Amino acid sequence: MMAVAGTGITRTQAVPGDRTAVPATPAIEATGLTKRYGNRLALQDVSLRVEAGECVGVFGPNGAGKSTLLRVLATLVRPTTGQIRCYGLEMPAQASELRRLIGAVGHQTYLYEDLTVWENLDFYARLYGLRDAAGRIQQVLDLLGLGDRAEDRVRALSRGLQQRLAIARAILHRPWVLLLDEPDTGLDREGRDRLAGIIGEQVGLGGAVVLTTHAVEFGCQVASRVLFLDRGRLRWERPAGEELVDELERQLRRRA
Repeated sequence: MMAVAGTGITRTQAVPGDRTAVPATPAIEATGLTKRYGNRLALQDVSLRVEAGECVGVFGPNGAGKSTLLRVLATLVRPTTGQIRCYGLEMPAQASELRRLIGAVGHQTYLYEDLTVWENLDFYARLYGLRDAAGRIQQVLDLLGLGDRAEDRVRALSRGLQQRLAIARAILHRPWVLLLDEPDTGLDREGRDRLAGIIGEQVGLGGAVVLTTHAVEFGCQVASRVLFLDRGRLRWERPAGEELVDELERQLRRRA
């Protein structure tokens, strides 16, 4: 059992469902984030705050910096300047502890194609030192509608089923924060409904979600707040809702 530095709790306690374990601090606090690749600024002085029990949708045209922002928040990329805290833990000083609190879905699935569905999740369960790994694996497979695919090799799955498995991988260790970069890619209606249910459960249990998606209506359905990025800058933020869908689509078309 490993302690999560700075929180006074153990890693095995670090689950959204354990409200006594989650620190009474914002889920994410990011200040002045800038990311430079050579002469190109992917992020420019972006600051945001995500509360526990909140889902935030990040929208913007292609190249706006959405994926870069999520990769920085996931500790996969270091910002050039700026500060990040996740439940009081600082990046990069406590990045290894932070990663145990985060589940991420990106443009890559991070799955091993020659392993079966079960073997992939068992591999990640071992990495996280999960107790009752078999029970948790079965639980997430059932959540994603993959219970009858456990013995299939990943390379035999459709793109949509691989995406479901990537989501299962991300939630396997019961992270406090889910960072989802276009998680609905390749999903059918049933898959999107299952994803929406997972996001709702995460938020309801006191966890936090940040997601990007090209499906504006879906994003406004699952998020409680929307951020709009353009050319690496945070342009505005508003409460999510059906009334925002048309406005978002107009702004995205204008900047396409």
